[in-house]
Amino acid sequence: MIESKNAPTYSEVIEDAIEALKDLKGHTFDVLSINKPSDIEYAQFLSKTISKLSSITGNMIELNMASHLNENGEYSAFGKWVRQDPGFPDNIFQSDYLEKIPGIEVKAWFPFATEITARFKGSYQQCGDDNTYVALIAWLPEFILHGRPKIIDVWVGPASEVAKCRDNHYYKPPHYLVVEPQETGERTANLQQSNVEGYVIQTDKPEQKAQLEKAIKEVEEWEEELKAGYSPTPEIIEKVNELRSKYSYRLDTNFAKIDRIEHEDIESFKQRVYALEIHNKPISHWRKISKNNEIILEYIDLWRDESKLPE
Repeated sequence: MIESKNAPTYSEVIEDAIEALKDLKGHTFDVLSINKPSDIEYAQFLSKTISKLSSITGNMIELNMASHLNENGEYSAFGKWVRQDPGFPDNIFQSDYLEKIPGIEVKAWFPFATEITARFKGSYQQCGDDNTYVALIAWLPEFILHGRPKIIDVWVGPASEVAKCRDNHYYKPPHYLVVEPQETGERTANLQQSNVEGYVIQTDKPEQKAQLEKAIKEVEEWEEELKAGYSPTPEIIEKVNELRSKYSYRLDTNFAKIDRIEHEDIESFKQRVYALEIHNKPISHWRKISKNNEIILEYIDLWRDESKLPE
């Protein structure tokens, strides 16, 4: 019989999960493997298309995350990690003993891509104060362009800080609006909304330019705290909705890309990953492979000798 007095706090569960996630560094996935190129043409093809595997790898990471946390965490007697699909965050710790539900949202990153293309669109209101975290998982093929997907580094941070950084980065009324999800609590889980969106004011037509001038004057009359920084307060949400109803805005499909929100810790993590050495060269060197044939030839020469390949 488990006594509730021995139960961990939600903070302890999160801290335990973070340590387990850090242990993923070096882990490979056996369900997918890319064959070694036999010629430069195929190597060039791989260098330009392999990033498309990131969504598949991300799904595999999400799928296996709950199992990894349950197998490697210390608090399995008090609950279990389960994957939410759909739902935010990706993984939550179900327990009858905790006052808050710990959660982890997983984002995969392929460092050879031009930028960190993963988006974080979870509403600040749903991130919780300190019980929901974001895990950014950097991965590459074992042998630069071929082999199994391999996790090379992991960053974990509070989702609320990522959301706040994102919102303040984008919020520039009337030019750019951060729009909260509609209230959908009565809908079934697959229809509930948890994502914020970004909207840009339209200025392509002469009448839209005139509207922009009018919108600027309107925002100038706002109280200073309503335009100085973003917070999902009823007052700001009301003002944002008023602007959207009066003027022409379009949805920004690039909104919330993690690489663009200027989050200090994520930027440090990115530079740390680029500096990591794989096969005797930093990732910052190998990530140029899709645009530099000399690096492709260097890669081919590296694996030309079959004896160098692990069995």
